[in-house]
Amino acid sequence: MNGDVMDIKYYSITALNRAIKNMFDSKPELNKVYIKGEISNFKHHSRGHLYFTLKDENSRIAAVMFSSSAKNINFEPEDGMKVLVSGRVTVYEATGGYQIYVEQMELDGIGNLYLEYERLKKTLEEQGLFKEEHKKAIPKFPKKIGIITAPTGAAIRDILSTIKRRYPICETILFPALVQGVGAKESIVEQLNRAQDFDLDVIICGRGGGSIEDLWAFNEEIVARAIYNSRIPVISAVGHEIDFTIADFVADLRAPTPTGAAEMAVPNLVDLKTLINQYTIRLNENIKGILNYNVKRIEVLKNSYVLKNPLALYEVKEQKLDTYIDRLNSYIIKLLKDYSLRINNIKDSYVLRNPLSAYEVKREKLSSLREILNKQIKSKIEQEKHGYEMLVNKLELLNPLSILGKGYSLVTCDGEIIKSKNQVKEKDIINIRMYEGNLKAEIKEID
Repeated sequence: MNGDVMDIKYYSITALNRAIKNMFDSKPELNKVYIKGEISNFKHHSRGHLYFTLKDENSRIAAVMFSSSAKNINFEPEDGMKVLVSGRVTVYEATGGYQIYVEQMELDGIGNLYLEYERLKKTLEEQGLFKEEHKKAIPKFPKKIGIITAPTGAAIRDILSTIKRRYPICETILFPALVQGVGAKESIVEQLNRAQDFDLDVIICGRGGGSIEDLWAFNEEIVARAIYNSRIPVISAVGHEIDFTIADFVADLRAPTPTGAAEMAVPNLVDLKTLINQYTIRLNENIKGILNYNVKRIEVLKNSYVLKNPLALYEVKEQKLDTYIDRLNSYIIKLLKDYSLRINNIKDSYVLRNPLSAYEVKREKLSSLREILNKQIKSKIEQEKHGYEMLVNKLELLNPLSILGKGYSLVTCDGEIIKSKNQVKEKDIINIRMYEGNLKAEIKEID
């Protein structure tokens, strides 16, 4: 047996990985492959290399694109983008994992849809359609639910069965719509608008899973705005849990699946019954507690001294009343004494005994004030008279006619004072103003 063990050749991990790598590298069909997939786990290294995973619905493969090739692409790769790549498949010896070294990469048509999705998402977000403040509350106990989806398929079956199982008393109304392909967006909008005329508590709008092309009707702007403008709260139920559409962001509530939407729209009747039972138990316990408390209070009252001796309460009140009456009487007597003392003081006052004395005092004071006032009036008149005479004297000094009293005369012609011979001519009539009287004269000669 030991001889057999000695004949076994053991590989090192490095040797095994290298052998597998050589086997990959020797396959011509793996040296140039063309694949399409969706980018995930994207990382842009500081040296310019791109590391990411390419995946489809069932599988995934690690991918590397070195900076020498990455500089030739004309877009910025992101998670979720659908791309077409070409490169070679080999093994990375350090980990033993196989990966594709991408040499060329371009957007798939689906990738263009993703870019359009991001553009519309950004636009509607900037316009405020995704804000929480605009979202309406979902009623806890709806009576009527509208369902907008395809009339056939798993989605409608899952929604109806879930509602029937959880909350069978709720009424459901189907608004059949196209959910993919040509005319789907118009059909969804039409049914959303139609549902506004029904007395609905909530609307479930969605479909089952699928590719991004299948779900695209729920990424259309007119569908987003119809959901936003709905007066009735809308629950979006599009695709699987990993799928996000524009309708999910604008709806009042996003459900991961159609079944999840039905669970969010209605309560579970079993849970409600359990909750009601719990409330009933708690209510009964509270009632029992209140009853026990009141029974104890009644027992205390029944055994109280007052009830056993009802006159005792009356006696206490009577005693208090006597105390209050005594205090009131004392207060009244005190007031009467105070008022009596004040009246006696007034009766004994000098004014009441000699009522004319107050008059005499006031009359003497008035006479004194009259004399003072007369003196002040005379003094004021003398001051004003003296001031007046001074003003008259000043005016007399300034009066140009006062100089006529010294023998001077004032000569005018036609109302103008004559200062020069040049102001008159022979035979002019002049007026001569003297201290007493006026004279008129005719000029005979001008010297």
